[in-house]
Amino acid sequence: MTDSAHLEIDELDRRILSILCDESRASSRKIAQRCKVSVGTVLARIKRLEQAGVIRGYTALLDHEKLGYQLTVIAEISVSKGKFLEMEQAIRKHPNVCAAYDITGLTDVFVVAKFRTRDELGKFTKAMLAMPFVDRMNTHLVLTTIEEDFRLL
Repeated sequence: MTDSAHLEIDELDRRILSILCDESRASSRKIAQRCKVSVGTVLARIKRLEQAGVIRGYTALLDHEKLGYQLTVIAEISVSKGKFLEMEQAIRKHPNVCAAYDITGLTDVFVVAKFRTRDELGKFTKAMLAMPFVDRMNTHLVLTTIEEDFRLL
C-alpha cells in the first residue's frame, strides 16, 4: 500500500477504531463483547489496521491546561523558497509543537503549539524568527478552546 492509498474499512473496523479512540486501553475481549464478534476477529482486525498504518500507536488523552499549558498558539509561517525540508525538521524538533501543516495560501506553514508561560512563547517565537529560512511569522493567541479533538472517524 502506498502512502497515498487508503485502507478500505467496514463498519466493524469503524466500531473497533471508535472504541479504541475512546478507550485506548480497552482489552480485545471487551472490544469483542461490545462489537459482538470473537476475540480472534478483533485481534486480526487490529493487526491489519496497525500494519496498514491506520493505527499508529496508543496514547492517553491529556488535559494540557491541567498540566500547566495555559497558552495555545496558532502560527502562520512564510518560508524561503526551497527551504521547506529545513523548516519541517526544525518544527519536528520543537517540544511545544502539537501539529504542523504545509498549507496553501499567503503563508506556507501552519503550526499549533502550547506553552506554559509567555516567556516560553517568546523564546519559541524568537527562535522561529531567527531561522534563516523563515521570512515572516504571524502568531495568533487562542483565547478560548471551543473544541480540540483530533480523533476523527
